[in-house]
Amino acid sequence: MDEIQENVNTSEDVITILIATDNHLGYMERDPLRSNDSFQTFEEILLYAKKYNVDMMLLGGDLFHDNKPSRKTLYNTIALLRQHCMGDKPCQLEFLSDQKKNFSSFFPIVNYEDPNLNISLPIFSIHGNHDDPAG
Repeated sequence: MDEIQENVNTSEDVITILIATDNHLGYMERDPLRSNDSFQTFEEILLYAKKYNVDMMLLGGDLFHDNKPSRKTLYNTIALLRQHCMGDKPCQLEFLSDQKKNFSSFFPIVNYEDPNLNISLPIFSIHGNHDDPAG
């Protein structure tokens, strides 16, 4: 970890991105010994992002193990995201394209630019073969 810290560029002109993939949240959730392993690992990743003050995270697919995650898995995931992604650290990213074209859903802008939310760690995600691309 010390080697990584020495190589982190702290210039304001550089965007630091933490890439995590194949988290498989909810894997073995019914196993009495391993039920929390995927969540503990995901929290370690989020803590790593905070420690190294990254500008954003990119999740490269397979966030969940099951295509339709259980209620417990969804709750644990939302709790971790809320705990580690919301805060007072200003977000330095700016969304440049027309958000109304890119976000035709109920939420017309990216959450880190919403004045009603304090997003300190934006996370972007692409779907994997275990994820439902429709949401």
